[in-house]
Amino acid sequence: MLDGFKNIGNIPELQKRILITFALLAVYRIGAHVPTPGIDAAALAAFFEQAKGSLLGLFDMFAGGALSNLSVFALGIMPYISASIILQLLTVAVPHLERLSKEGEAGRRKITQYTRYGTVLLSVIQGFGIAIGLEQMAGPTGVSIVISAGWGFRLMTVITLTAGTAFIMWLGEQITERGIGNGISLIIFAGIVCRAPAAIYNTFRLLSAGEMGIFFIVALIIMMVAVVGVIVFVESGQRRIPVQYAKRIVGRKVYGGQSTHLPLKVNTSGVIPPIFASSIIMFPATIANFIPHPWMKMVAGALVPGRWAYEILYVAFIIFFCYFYTAVTFNPVDVADNMKKYGGYVPGIRPGKKTAEYIDAVLTRLTFSGAIYVSAVCVLPSIMISNFNVPFYFGGTALLIVVGVALDTAGQIETHLLTRQYEGFLKKGQLARRR
Repeated sequence: MLDGFKNIGNIPELQKRILITFALLAVYRIGAHVPTPGIDAAALAAFFEQAKGSLLGLFDMFAGGALSNLSVFALGIMPYISASIILQLLTVAVPHLERLSKEGEAGRRKITQYTRYGTVLLSVIQGFGIAIGLEQMAGPTGVSIVISAGWGFRLMTVITLTAGTAFIMWLGEQITERGIGNGISLIIFAGIVCRAPAAIYNTFRLLSAGEMGIFFIVALIIMMVAVVGVIVFVESGQRRIPVQYAKRIVGRKVYGGQSTHLPLKVNTSGVIPPIFASSIIMFPATIANFIPHPWMKMVAGALVPGRWAYEILYVAFIIFFCYFYTAVTFNPVDVADNMKKYGGYVPGIRPGKKTAEYIDAVLTRLTFSGAIYVSAVCVLPSIMISNFNVPFYFGGTALLIVVGVALDTAGQIETHLLTRQYEGFLKKGQLARRR
């Protein structure tokens, strides 16, 4: 692995991409500390100190701490993710969007443009909701969070937060195009990882104060290592469908006649389902938290990580998005048609429709296994730790995102190394092939 890192220095283009990625992520982290005008920072910090472990705390984790100080990036990348969900749902229902999705690169650019418009619209709505909610909020001592309430503050907040989200969206696209890829995922990754040093410091502080025992911390570390090991093992797992290509004679040349396989990942959807599920649950629960009504307060209290209502909804949304995202990104009919076009077939299965049905059946079983795995990783640690009252947020969702994005990013770097005939991080490029 060390030799693989040394080979990065031999590729100027890869060095440039990594430097651009780090520079853009640094810009994102700097922007997360630029406050929105008109806010009492001390009262807001005290309010979020009480909201740890709630939905606002979870939202603040995805925003990399930008919400707790209401910076210009307070909305984070969640409006973009929500807009992507809406566009993908509409792609199945609206014929125009379905046609665009099949038009290749030009269609994808058009859908991306619609996603940007949707992101700005959702940012305006959420920014206005946050402005209204902030005017009704106060710190533990009764001090109002907003210094001067009114339409001036509301318009300023909407414009500031919308511009911040649009800028984060642009940063993610630049990382994808000019960096090492996975721009949006890397922004979420950076927002989660940046809070690790504070959590570690807080743990040692509680240990020295005697509020946490050494055996409890060791058990916590063992559980984290175990969860990381399970994530790496399953994310690297594949179901390989054997494919045989018949020989074809074109002129004087013979093509095909080789045996290969069609790799299907156990978790085809990656880290998308928990992110989508979190954003779906956060939106109504956060709105309910801002409405001063007993029934809405009850709803907001029920939709808190660790509560059974939240966890049941979370698992249901994760399973739904595992199947939905897999169906959107992988079409067995197109795969079977391409195999048939080039003379490929699955041994024992007739080409065409039967092959598509076979691939779909295998993919359905794999997706179910992957959905159960993702649900268990995201839900079980948070339930256990919420019952043990761990003082900093730790959950399988954060670990799944961090490990999944790290594996994908390492795979991107591995691809750059192998395409230039350098040995990758692991022997024989095992990371790139993910056996």
